[in-house]
Amino acid sequence: MPVSRPDTPGPRLSTVGSSVCTADWLALREPADAAARSPALAERLRRALSGANISSPAGPLIVHDLGCGTGSMGRWLAPRLAVPGTPRRQHWLLHDRDAATLARAATSLPGGVATSVRPGDLARLDLVRDGGPAVVVASALLDVLTAPVAARIAEQAVAAGAPTLLTLSVVGQVSFDPVHPLDAVLAAAFDAHQRRRGLLGPDAVAVTAREFRRRGARTLTAASPWRLGPDRAELTAEWLRGWVGAACAQLPRLTPRAADHLGLRLNQLAAGRLRVTVGHADLLAIPGEGT
Repeated sequence: MPVSRPDTPGPRLSTVGSSVCTADWLALREPADAAARSPALAERLRRALSGANISSPAGPLIVHDLGCGTGSMGRWLAPRLAVPGTPRRQHWLLHDRDAATLARAATSLPGGVATSVRPGDLARLDLVRDGGPAVVVASALLDVLTAPVAARIAEQAVAAGAPTLLTLSVVGQVSFDPVHPLDAVLAAAFDAHQRRRGLLGPDAVAVTAREFRRRGARTLTAASPWRLGPDRAELTAEWLRGWVGAACAQLPRLTPRAADHLGLRLNQLAAGRLRVTVGHADLLAIPGEGT
């Protein structure tokens, strides 16, 4: 992972909180993602699909996975979209800018799920041209989009009548046990970093839900927090480095205090005394159902 201060002794700061994520980071976070996502919204999506004449039951269920990374959303969601007693196939169209992660995702979804890769930038997304979706999904994506791209996704999904499940967007809520006075300062700097250059950051769910509602879709949200601590020590340590690193990238004057604080938190983690709750939210939008 990128290192913010490579020539400085002490705890390593990184930029996990940025939009650049390695395959190792995605693999590290996958179990926490799976535990956090809302099964209730996934079930509501499945019911919406089974009760709607979205596409011919004889054909495959077309799922567009936006910013798919290594395919963790497909591994979690594909089994949950299966309708008991109905052998309907699924065809996942995997969108990402990174060819290596796309190749990995294409071969990692559950057996019986067909995949196709769609390399490219979501700003030029054309879902109707590219396979006519029955479902649109994404994970840990909304907060690194701009408002125009989120509006484009909503516009195309609603035009296609495609229910859309967007999971694990940050909401600007982080709580530590034990608490420390510097937590709030770092949290504010991190949130500002998430909003840099017009990115949605912690506003992502509210902004995107509004775009769907403007187009006549019903929106449902559910909390999907990460619960970190000694039982996920490696992930917690890397998240801490990224969270602090992003805060320092936003406000470099914080770096000396933040590096000391990171050392304190890592020591607390190693001693089994640190717990962190990182707030996320899942959003389900169902076209045609109103608000």
